[in-house]
Amino acid sequence: MIGGIDMKILVCIKQVPDTTEIRIDPVTKTLVREGVPSIMNPDDKGGLELALRFKDKFGAEVTVITMGPPQADLILREAFAMGADRAILLTDRKFAGADTLATSNALAGAARTLKWDLIITGRQAIDGDTAQVGPEMAEHLNIPQISYVAGLEYDGKTFTVKKQTEEGHQLLQFDGKGLLTVLAPAFKSRYMSVGGIVDAYNKEVEVWGADKVDLDESKLGLKGSPTKVVKSFAKELKQPGVIHEVDAEKAVELIVSKLKEKHIII
Repeated sequence: MIGGIDMKILVCIKQVPDTTEIRIDPVTKTLVREGVPSIMNPDDKGGLELALRFKDKFGAEVTVITMGPPQADLILREAFAMGADRAILLTDRKFAGADTLATSNALAGAARTLKWDLIITGRQAIDGDTAQVGPEMAEHLNIPQISYVAGLEYDGKTFTVKKQTEEGHQLLQFDGKGLLTVLAPAFKSRYMSVGGIVDAYNKEVEVWGADKVDLDESKLGLKGSPTKVVKSFAKELKQPGVIHEVDAEKAVELIVSKLKEKHIII
């Protein structure tokens, strides 16, 4: 049910290395995680904040779910301390070695066993930057999806979504179930309360194995991962913008030229 009384939101979160300097093992071609503390992925935390705002405003029930090793329990406790109502940890050796397809299959399989009206994920994880898991989940579940979400309103029937684009924003609407991928800067996350931190360790984190997921095991973990990593490298920084110190007339010419270049005007 979608409404002010019984809205259920499922938020997918991930535990990632707390670093802006990604190091790649030259032999295994995987991320070096040793000696690096873990945090909740920033975009996912933005998605959780959006869900909690709907809890504050509409009384929505917020469930968080993550797939990972047992220590991923920590970010679920953090979600409890922020205000989440329920937490689920998918952890099983059968999930190990999952690429984005197998990960999205596992999360979608878990979602099929739960009741929800809206699924929220982060746009992408800082340890992969693929931005694939959320959209893939939506395809597995056959529901509408909107990515790069920077705003969300609800009038009791229709969701109005502010989607960020390279040139600005789009306003999109949908009724019923859907999946959103969220940008962290758009939803500054709240701090955990002291009482929330204490209560978080008195609440149960549900631990689910592969047997709890509605999916054939051949689609999980390494077996369900067609991706083969040929080469890994750290992402290069984007080139800085250009500053033009010109008069107003020249500035207008430059703006018009850029708009035509982007095909925004003819």
